[in-house]
Amino acid sequence: MQTFSKHKPYKHLESGLQRDIKAFFGDYKNAVANARSVLFQISNAESIETTCRQSTEQGLGYFDDEHALYLHTSLVDRLPALLRIYIGCATVLYGDIDQTDLIKIHSQSGKLSLMRYDDFTEQPLPRLLERVKINLREQTFDLYQYGEEFEPTNLYLKSRFINEEFPNYAQQLHFDEQLQALDLFDLSRYGPKPDEFRETLAKHRWEIDGFDLIRSRSLPNLDDNCGGYLTYRHLIESGETQQNTSLPNLPKVPDSCNALYDLAINILDPVIDYFGMIRLTYDFCSHELGKLIKKRVAPKLDQHAAHERNTRNNLICPRLGAAVDFIVEDENMREVADWIAENTPFDRLYFYGENRPIHVSYGPEQKREYIDMVTTESGKQVPRKRRLA
Repeated sequence: MQTFSKHKPYKHLESGLQRDIKAFFGDYKNAVANARSVLFQISNAESIETTCRQSTEQGLGYFDDEHALYLHTSLVDRLPALLRIYIGCATVLYGDIDQTDLIKIHSQSGKLSLMRYDDFTEQPLPRLLERVKINLREQTFDLYQYGEEFEPTNLYLKSRFINEEFPNYAQQLHFDEQLQALDLFDLSRYGPKPDEFRETLAKHRWEIDGFDLIRSRSLPNLDDNCGGYLTYRHLIESGETQQNTSLPNLPKVPDSCNALYDLAINILDPVIDYFGMIRLTYDFCSHELGKLIKKRVAPKLDQHAAHERNTRNNLICPRLGAAVDFIVEDENMREVADWIAENTPFDRLYFYGENRPIHVSYGPEQKREYIDMVTTESGKQVPRKRRLA
């Protein structure tokens, strides 16, 4: 790097460096010649790419499909000399990188990008505030700022660009694994736009709490979509007693809405995709509505109360999850019940007859209990567990 400034005379170098030069190069002139040779190697795209790949294998940064190495600036001093020189040349052209969070080495184009984020260390999804693209071959740079005119983009999977010594690394890795496990987003390249990310996360009843993804803690609008075909209103206002009394029947606990959503996407949506639209006959049941229904219900077992609590703040149904009763017009409900048992992660399924609604739930236990309600000679209905293949 001294090539870009006046070389210090050998006698003015620090004594340890003088000894290194003598041990490894013989004399100062030979050391300078070797240094100049390495400096010119940064123009060799193949060498830069090979060294970038080697750095990733050593746990330094992330090498993407566009042949670029991304890493946090705290890792620069650990890079091989060739890449440190590559970055050093960029600082000669642009200035220091003290305010930069991420560095992107474009191995094929002779470019380097510097990115500054909003609270990079403390945020699981830091927002891009400033990007500088430096063109070493043309000796130019372009500055891009984000804010009022352009919304700052999110940095996804931040753990790829740091290492285990970075603050909050374990929490960041956990967050990134959670995000990928949701399987809601295409996180390749730059990932979804911030608006799309927020809307999709909210639609699927998730929110960010520090370095954790948690289920939503807010109640949705009744006309918001609950899955692909129904709204929350469909799952709250379709019961006979609710319609006759016009009782609001509103969930008070956000987790009840989360459970209804999970029921919709895991059970009801697949059924509608396969058989066509369903007709709900009994769905969510609030504590207030449950007090008006006196016959043929078992609120402590049937999961229609979802995660709601009674006046003593006890769970109405400790099984949690959510349940609905429904029928598919012009279909044999035995075929529908069998299909659910074979193709969905249901919790409990009750079959009452080929032309009668079935009861199905989705919950944390995922018991996969398929029950036939059989009418005895005395007219009493008794449960008989059906064996699944």
